Amino acid sequence: MNTITIQISNDRLVKLQETASRLGVSIEELVLMGVEQLLNQPEASFQDAMDYVLNKNAELYKRLA
Repeated sequence: MNTITIQISNDRLVKLQETASRLGVSIEELVLMGVEQLLNQPEASFQDAMDYVLNKNAELYKRLA
């Protein structure tokens, strides 16, 4: 596992601490959850778009088969 270091303003750190405390997780866990969500978001958006196109054109695909 790797470690990264970032600089963050005091205001943002306080918000992170409050949010982590409210959720019952560490700041590190909270930040990691945010990174994971960000990294997975494009995949979900692509999957949603692909499902929409496939469903929308399902009848056309059946006729062409």
